[in-house]
Amino acid sequence: MDPRRLTNTWLIDDNCVPKKGDFLLHPDGSYSLSNGDEDVLETIDGSNLMITRSFQNWHTHLAMILNRGMGEGLPLMEWLESAIFPVEKKLTSELIEIGTRAAAAEMIATGTTFACDMYFHTQTIGETLAETGVRAALCGPITDGLTPNFEPGSGDALRHMEGLITGPSPRPGRIEYGVGTHSVYVCDEDTLLRGSELAKKTGSMLHIHTSETRKEVADCHAEHGMYPIEYLDSIGYFQDAEEGGTVCAHCGWVTKKEMRILAGHGVHAVHCPTSNQKLACGGTMSYPAMKESKVDVRLGTDGSASNNSLDMRAEAKAASLVQKHDHWNARVLDPSATWKLATRGSKDWITWDLDDIRMRPVGRDGRRLLSNVLYSGGRVMDVFVEGEALRRNGETLTIDERAAIQSLDEVVIDYYSEL
Repeated sequence: MDPRRLTNTWLIDDNCVPKKGDFLLHPDGSYSLSNGDEDVLETIDGSNLMITRSFQNWHTHLAMILNRGMGEGLPLMEWLESAIFPVEKKLTSELIEIGTRAAAAEMIATGTTFACDMYFHTQTIGETLAETGVRAALCGPITDGLTPNFEPGSGDALRHMEGLITGPSPRPGRIEYGVGTHSVYVCDEDTLLRGSELAKKTGSMLHIHTSETRKEVADCHAEHGMYPIEYLDSIGYFQDAEEGGTVCAHCGWVTKKEMRILAGHGVHAVHCPTSNQKLACGGTMSYPAMKESKVDVRLGTDGSASNNSLDMRAEAKAASLVQKHDHWNARVLDPSATWKLATRGSKDWITWDLDDIRMRPVGRDGRRLLSNVLYSGGRVMDVFVEGEALRRNGETLTIDERAAIQSLDEVVIDYYSEL
């Protein structure tokens, strides 16, 4: 596939230094300066656009967009036990498809091309996302008693995930499967180890909620004499990065010793500041301490039920502000560091509308552009994945947004609200 040429435009790559000129965006994710005479798929007037890498959302429950606005004002455990877990036991494949498609529409419209997801009916999620063109690592839950489409204690969830992981991807190169073990307070040791063993055997990703609340940490210490990450390490749970990797979501109540454990295994520790603040967890990840311990920190929104949004631009702003606030240090997570956190590993491109007043003034040499989009916001105009346009000129091409909205509204009013 030929590249796209964008003329007279701004481009900000991984080094976060604005460049102005004519650029070629290649299908492999690279870019180069354009001479103006290359064979291209199309030429786009970029005079009112800014090109950046796309966002990477490292902790989601995409179909929980069905739960957006449910259980408002409840603390985490009450929220889970009264508003979320009872509803999730009655989820169907049809509901998951509708929720996933709506979530993908929100992702694309806000500039995200990758999600690391943990939710039920994982096969349906994969098939639905494959149609939208986004990338995803889908870590299907194997947790006994919570998985709605499998009998508790049957082992069917584990066997099903093994089949998905070892079978053909619904879109090779973009959709892959992994293993989700919910948390140390939901999974017993046997469940944790069976999930870990499957991930190691198949070389797939392992995903878990870790140290999200002070109560979770205290309960784990009372039961095992260790904090959650220490406990997981003691039973041999973690899969090292070269084997497929482990994703630990939240990590809000973590000791320095546990940070060293995370770093030693190359774990992706995912900062979810909005969700943690909304559920009044009392603490969020300490980014400076994590970086000092050389932990690989990523950024995630969590689900729409606890965040109300899958907008990673807003999540990046929240991460920057809460770290500055918590550490009394305005230099923590400056715009460049925050942008790198939110886009790390991206191979894809998005464009922003410079005709949006929130993106102005541009400043000398474009020096205000990054802070403008990060702290003020902006409209995503185009989304390109491997040369494929998922969104062009402000319109998503791979999803009928109006139909997705209508389906979401109808299912919540006619069926989902009864659960």
